[in-house]
Amino acid sequence: MIEKITAYRFERLDETLSQLNREDCAIIAGGTDVMVLHKSRRGVPPKIPKPIVFINHLSELKQVYQHHKDLHIGACCTYSELLENPLIPFALKNAIKTIAAPAIRNRGTLGGNICNASPAGDMLPLLYVYNAKLLLRSVNGDRMVAISDFIQGPRQVQRFHNEMVTEIILPFVLEDSHVVFEKVGNRNADAIAKVSFAGFVRISKGRIDDIRFAFGAVGPTMVRSIDIEKKLVGKTIPLADADIAEIVAAFDKIIRPIDDQRSTAAYRKTVALHLLRYFLSMKQYQPN
Repeated sequence: MIEKITAYRFERLDETLSQLNREDCAIIAGGTDVMVLHKSRRGVPPKIPKPIVFINHLSELKQVYQHHKDLHIGACCTYSELLENPLIPFALKNAIKTIAAPAIRNRGTLGGNICNASPAGDMLPLLYVYNAKLLLRSVNGDRMVAISDFIQGPRQVQRFHNEMVTEIILPFVLEDSHVVFEKVGNRNADAIAKVSFAGFVRISKGRIDDIRFAFGAVGPTMVRSIDIEKKLVGKTIPLADADIAEIVAAFDKIIRPIDDQRSTAAYRKTVALHLLRYFLSMKQYQPN
């Protein structure tokens, strides 16, 4: 006997929020992660322990626009839609191209990647170095939270049951900033990351004005340290070998990967530190 599942699909966001306020529900956008997480044997529907609310069709959650130079991205924008949107930064599009296959990119959403809170979430390192903020909405109103505060551990987020992430906000980034993303996996795409890295740097008159870096799949959440980053602000480029060694050594102490079916902890740490060292060499930003 197949167990019945209660599901809701409202036409408006306010109706959806009202239902979330009445009942603790599982929110499904693309479902590319949720369906796998709750999968059953072949031919049997997934066992989701809560009533379901579908949100991927809501137009309020699929808008991309600029406001006071900040970029607002609707939580239910699919990866494919973001690839086609001219407002999306080049670095984000490069990261999206490494995610799964086109069929998954047609379903998966940016909001879902965040709320799943996987240590290997493909978009998360970039969102950390962009200092992304999340707009959460409920019947009680809106609140803003930094992505680094929202994600608290594997599959653990700072969201009340009656709330929904509606927008991802990227604060204005000056045009002379450089942003990079690297993902190491078994294949160039359609693979879960063994290690991922995002770097952000802005250089003015040969000195570092701002620098940020974040690592994925080497800890329970993204690994970033603002205190370590501050040590490089004001330094001239190219960085001295001693400066690079100091930063790499500092991250060697806080990167704590694990062994799993995809990779070993030792491999992950080695690759992560190599990616950091290459980024700090800044050869790609120096004049020929």
